[in-house]
Amino acid sequence: MSTTQAVRDYLLGLQDRIVAAVEAEDGQSFITDAWQREPGGPLEGEGRSRLLEGGAVIERGGCSFSHVRGKTLPPSATQHRPELAGAPFEAMGVSLVFHPRNPHAPTVHMNVRMLAALPEGKPPVTWFGGGMDLTPYYGVEADAAHFHRTNRDALAPFGADLYPRFKTWCDDYFFLKHRDEPRGIGGVFFDDFAELGFERSFAMLRAVGDAFVPAYLPILQAHKNDPYGEREREFQTYRRGRYVEFNLVFDRGTLFGLQSGGRTESILMSMPPVVTWRYDWKPAPGTPEARLYSDFLRPRDWADWTAA
Repeated sequence: MSTTQAVRDYLLGLQDRIVAAVEAEDGQSFITDAWQREPGGPLEGEGRSRLLEGGAVIERGGCSFSHVRGKTLPPSATQHRPELAGAPFEAMGVSLVFHPRNPHAPTVHMNVRMLAALPEGKPPVTWFGGGMDLTPYYGVEADAAHFHRTNRDALAPFGADLYPRFKTWCDDYFFLKHRDEPRGIGGVFFDDFAELGFERSFAMLRAVGDAFVPAYLPILQAHKNDPYGEREREFQTYRRGRYVEFNLVFDRGTLFGLQSGGRTESILMSMPPVVTWRYDWKPAPGTPEARLYSDFLRPRDWADWTAA
């Protein structure tokens, strides 16, 4: 089996397992949208988008697999590797975002991917990227600790330095510079990663992908039936605006997809279904909404948190 086929088989299986776990929680089935780009264009390949809209638990969620080949690496993929600018490429990955209906259940994002540059007359240059991060609206310390500890434990077999390194990378990456605030409580993030060699780096990617369900599902289960009212819903839709701002302004995955001529519907499947913006609004001091800013939207060593 080729190395590309092994990665592809893993990613398709991961997509199936995640979708099955969320369907069991929600009770509604994902729709499947298989697509293909015809050979001869700037981008060719195929994918499988899985989407759940209007569910009992997930208001909107997408989990996509794509495998594409292109003639020229887009700028978002070569900003740290200028020597590969202009090279043909092959990319595949699974990317997901789930926006729960209940404001007490956090939004979550995860992706795992492989990208191979194919410079003419030279060996392929392959690297991996991905990670996951949590975006609560009403933060719970135990949830944040569980999410981070699951990621830490998944990475531990590959080196004690990886979790703190990838956590800091995540905190720095998912930061809205124009708002001077993090998007959420972070998780792990890595890109351009090949330092363990192909087999070991691929094993690390699998460990991250496999950690998603145990990291997120217990949190979703704990809060999907929490009581809430109009106030909580309004705050949720307001904070979702930050999610949209990050994805459209800063996210490298979104930029890569759009710059490389990817399928727009699949790329923008991560967007929440209902969003609001308010002009220069801040929560009143002492409210649960203010606590999100003071206690959660700042880097913390969540994996080391213990209840008082």
